[in-house]
Amino acid sequence: MSTEYVETVIVGAGQAGLSTGYHLQRRGHEFLIIDGNARVGDNWRQQWDSLRLYTPAKYDGLPGLPFPGKRWSFPGKEDVADYLESYAAHWQLPIRLNTRVRNLAADGDGYLVTTSTGTMRCTNVVIATGTFGRTPTVPDFADQLRPSILQLHSSEYRRPGQLNDGPTLVVGASHSGTDVAYEVAESHEVILCGRDCGNIPFRPESMRAHVIFPPMFFVWRHVLTRRTPIGRKLMAEVRFHGAPMLRVKSADLATRNVRRETQRVTGVQNGSPQLADGTVVDVANVIWCTGFRQTFDWIDLPIVREDGWPDELRGVVPSAPGLYFCGLAFQYAFSSMVLVGVGRDAEHVARQVVARTGATKARVHV
Repeated sequence: MSTEYVETVIVGAGQAGLSTGYHLQRRGHEFLIIDGNARVGDNWRQQWDSLRLYTPAKYDGLPGLPFPGKRWSFPGKEDVADYLESYAAHWQLPIRLNTRVRNLAADGDGYLVTTSTGTMRCTNVVIATGTFGRTPTVPDFADQLRPSILQLHSSEYRRPGQLNDGPTLVVGASHSGTDVAYEVAESHEVILCGRDCGNIPFRPESMRAHVIFPPMFFVWRHVLTRRTPIGRKLMAEVRFHGAPMLRVKSADLATRNVRRETQRVTGVQNGSPQLADGTVVDVANVIWCTGFRQTFDWIDLPIVREDGWPDELRGVVPSAPGLYFCGLAFQYAFSSMVLVGVGRDAEHVARQVVARTGATKARVHV
């Protein structure tokens, strides 16, 4: 395979990678975005059919290009995917698709990126591979469930029609779990299992939200940050337990007769899921809304902490000059997880990249 030099490689063509590219482009910096998918936005296209953003379109634009449509509409997954694709085309960002990264290693003062299509030497690497990671988290005992139980992770779930007839256990009561449980309960008996993650005290589509969203976004951006005690506490909660219920409320679940269990699923008894209190749940389907984990085993550098998250601050890795992250949950603030907050994080990373590259070039020419 060929080897080429690219000053900065951005891994991932999602909202974080595109935003970083936009800010680097504005500064006249050379870069290339690479992504394993066939189209920009495919990560969104692969979500469940009814998924909609929890924030209105007026807050969903990336730097330099507003989100199209009515300002107080809530885009679906296809809308977001198409917007990301149009964003990349609008700014003519250099993107190489169908290119999967296999290894990242140090190479002198820079890095060597080995991909499915070739090898790149670069001065900087920005890893923008997802807010919570892309490796589904499923308990080890899942393979002990009897074969007749259909098991899907939330990344595989698309619609209720995929499921067997009969009761369905949804494991995980964060916002995705409650959304899925509510939808499935229209056609199936549903048991929702998992700790109570709380909920926001209003519906995103309500008139009340028009008043609440502006100050709430201010809090998300400037108060709930890694610089404040409450922000650091929430960061740990969100990274390891998920976000609270957003669109679907407890009352909605009750309306559709969703059986709520706060006990965790801890094992298997006679081929069926067993809760921590010993209760055995006889079901035909299990949907694991148990989140994702960051998997960085392709990075041949000691930059990952014991908890699985990279050792970074605002996306900058102190122990590996020239290596950056963008798009992480709570990269700087609670807002880092939503489209409205990605741009600020991306701009900070871009500034660091440009400053380092300029300093490196200055040393070379001395």
